[in-house]
Amino acid sequence: MTTAALSLDQDLWRPRYNPWLIAVIVAMAAFMEVLDTSIANVALPYMAGNLGASNDQSTWVLTSYLVSNAIILPMSGWLAGAFGRKRFFMGCLATFTVSSLFCGVAPSLGLLLLFRVLQGAGGGGLQPMAQAILADTFPPEKRGLAFALYGITAVMAPTIGPTLGGWITFNYSWRWIFFINLPVGAVTWLLVRRFVEDPPYLERLRGAGVKLDYVGIALLTLGIGALQILLDKGQEDDWFGSRFITTLVVVSAVCLVSLVVWEWFHRAPIIDVHMFKNFNFAGSSLMMFMLGVLLFSSLVLMPQFLQTLLGYTSQLAGLALSAGGVVLLLEMPIVGQLTTKIQARRLIAFGWLALSAAMFYSTRRIDLQMSFAAATWLRIAQVIGLGFLFVPITLVAYVGIAPEQNNAVAGIVNFMRNMGSSVGTSLVTTLIARRSQFHQLRLVEKARVDNPNFRNSADRLTQHFVNSGLSRHDAIRTAYAQVYRLVQAQAATLAYIDTFMVLSVAAAVMFFLSFALKKNDPGGGGVAVG
Repeated sequence: MTTAALSLDQDLWRPRYNPWLIAVIVAMAAFMEVLDTSIANVALPYMAGNLGASNDQSTWVLTSYLVSNAIILPMSGWLAGAFGRKRFFMGCLATFTVSSLFCGVAPSLGLLLLFRVLQGAGGGGLQPMAQAILADTFPPEKRGLAFALYGITAVMAPTIGPTLGGWITFNYSWRWIFFINLPVGAVTWLLVRRFVEDPPYLERLRGAGVKLDYVGIALLTLGIGALQILLDKGQEDDWFGSRFITTLVVVSAVCLVSLVVWEWFHRAPIIDVHMFKNFNFAGSSLMMFMLGVLLFSSLVLMPQFLQTLLGYTSQLAGLALSAGGVVLLLEMPIVGQLTTKIQARRLIAFGWLALSAAMFYSTRRIDLQMSFAAATWLRIAQVIGLGFLFVPITLVAYVGIAPEQNNAVAGIVNFMRNMGSSVGTSLVTTLIARRSQFHQLRLVEKARVDNPNFRNSADRLTQHFVNSGLSRHDAIRTAYAQVYRLVQAQAATLAYIDTFMVLSVAAAVMFFLSFALKKNDPGGGGVAVG
């Protein structure tokens, strides 16, 4: 069947059930999966203690999930074509739910890691298939609102995850962070089976001439697996100072370059790399990658700053971030409505500009005297731009794309966002560590006994501790220790400022790129008009 015939077929088809019912069902599945990428973070020490493992070993609970998840994401479009999208979606949902049960009852770290790999593989198909189902269920002019609902799950779940995981672990057990998936997964599976259906064009394409691309699967698995592990462990192992990380870099680079070349010439590729010849798709993929970088960078930076330097508890830090989550919750539907009236690229440009300005504003507001209210308003400023990016970028990705490629589009776009989140987390962790060392060296140069300002501060502190009852010798040692802690805190604060400046520049670059995207007809969804 020709592309034109498939497009006409899709235009004529409408689901038998209310599209918004279908949207809520698939959004439930996506929310549950995205939540699991972050909910286990705060529970790692409890897992390590309960299973007799070290803290370093327990971090593989996160890494194992991310690796298998990242491998399945880009090939989910091919898997949906081979087995049928609804069947693949239900299979992923069942795998995710059952493996969650096994994770919760795992008696050892080794078995927990095995079940996390299975859970990540099952979860890898949920996000892209949920988005692809929405793209087919709603006509182009209503996709913005549907993607807004999906965007709420993709953006809110990582924000809620650590707070919810901490509350469950503290009040019950770390095992319940996996058990809570069981009722949601079972109910969602039944609802998908009852209400979700594949469009006619997918029924005709299913399994047609599908050949298993063993080489492509092997290259993808090795390349993405090595990349995800090196991003997760790079800073911990001192990057190229570690032979292990260096080996992973070489393996990842060789496999991913070979994958692109192999898939370009393969007749039945698991990843259709030819889609990147479409500038809008390539540009939106890059922007979704950068959105993942900016979103997760800020999710790491703010709570880390509040807890390590200002002494906030995890609960109080989560409370400071929660206002931003509420703003996003209110903002997403509004942006969905705006996509029906304003060109997507203009909304995208505004989003990047607002995000760049917010990150630059953060460099002016971050300090060791920042109040709770200031931290809350700063987080609100940081998320305003995010709300204007997710939905329009997703819409732009479908401009000029044939309906039969909707599954592939969703898989690659979600993969780019997830990889962006890994790169962003690794980037800010490295920047904070390296820039803290840099600024500490500079500040220590000024903290010398021949510096009158330093000597006066040390003398005042020494006298204060002597008056508090310490001996002269202990008072001097305590005073110098306190000065050093202050130097460390100031160096770390300057490192945060540097990191926010890097993020501001990155968002500014994306702002200029947004004007190169093709126009779309807001009333007609993703149809290019010039």
